[in-house]
Amino acid sequence: MSIVLPTLPEPAPGETAPCRVMAKHRAKRMMADARKTREEPGALQFHIHRDRSGRNLFVVFEIWRDIDALREHFEKPYVKQFVADRISYHDGDMEVQWLVMSGEYTKGK
Repeated sequence: MSIVLPTLPEPAPGETAPCRVMAKHRAKRMMADARKTREEPGALQFHIHRDRSGRNLFVVFEIWRDIDALREHFEKPYVKQFVADRISYHDGDMEVQWLVMSGEYTKGK
């Protein structure tokens, strides 16, 4: 099984809001280094959620300062290792959504 992330889209002209990513997948267990991700300078938020009824359904929600910060994140050794090790803990393909705010962005809200 392989997880193929959709191509990270370029920001629209004039887009200034932070980059958001939501990934949803079923897993036998979730292995991610949230602490290291949160310590990255471009990481504004990083949260791993587990579904209350489907205990093997995880949703990861991320907000990044900008697209460059997100690209830098993808190049971190621990992120590359997470992707390389995914077969041992993923129970299906990951669904990834690249989100953009549809309203005004207010920092910290």
